[in-house]
Amino acid sequence: MMSRSQNQIFRLKDIALIVLIFAIGIGFSVYVVNFPQDKIVERFMSYEKIIRSILQHLSIVVISSMLAIATSVPLGLILTRPKYKKFAKTVLGVVNIGQTIPSLAIVALFVGLLGIGTRTAILALWIYSLLPILNNTLVGILSVEPSIIEAAKGMGMLPKRILFKIEIPLAMPIIIAGIRTAVTINIGTAIFAAFVGGGGLGDLIISGNNVNRWQILVLGASLPALMALLSDIIFGAIERKTTI
Repeated sequence: MMSRSQNQIFRLKDIALIVLIFAIGIGFSVYVVNFPQDKIVERFMSYEKIIRSILQHLSIVVISSMLAIATSVPLGLILTRPKYKKFAKTVLGVVNIGQTIPSLAIVALFVGLLGIGTRTAILALWIYSLLPILNNTLVGILSVEPSIIEAAKGMGMLPKRILFKIEIPLAMPIIIAGIRTAVTINIGTAIFAAFVGGGGLGDLIISGNNVNRWQILVLGASLPALMALLSDIIFGAIERKTTI
């Protein structure tokens, strides 16, 4: 019988950290808007601008991450099947190219293909976040003990049922870890969306740099960092839950 602590997704430590992250983010935003450094900051900053930038940033991260999950997980499952295992190294090598190229260079490359805008940033981040999820999906499925698979076959289970009832559940913590890494990377990399007209919190960094005002610059840099910490805590809790 599972204990009460095992049924809970978030530990008290996680809840305390989440509350602290929200307190820091909201507190610093209120400070910048209500106690601006000077008239320039007062003219540039407002709650509406901060909320709009956060929502734009989140939408870019969520859409690109969902696309990466929808692409990498099924592809990883296919590449673990006996018929397609021989292609796994080749596919990983191709996907790995997206990680070896600097993120800003990928964004710039897509600008040349698709022009400026949010779509360009989303597609660039999708490419950049494929590898962690794909790699962890492969590792997770292939790390399932062969004896467990053989026992399932001995019980008459079909390959499809073995995949969905045994392999995926056992590999889920490792798959979640890959998603956790990809989302955390995406939150930081999404700053570059502002350089191609995609919006997001990078707009605050660009504005703060252009007018040489530390309040705007630090706010634009700190909010993505807080979002990345929050994402890491949430996915860490999910990862622990799937391990139980």
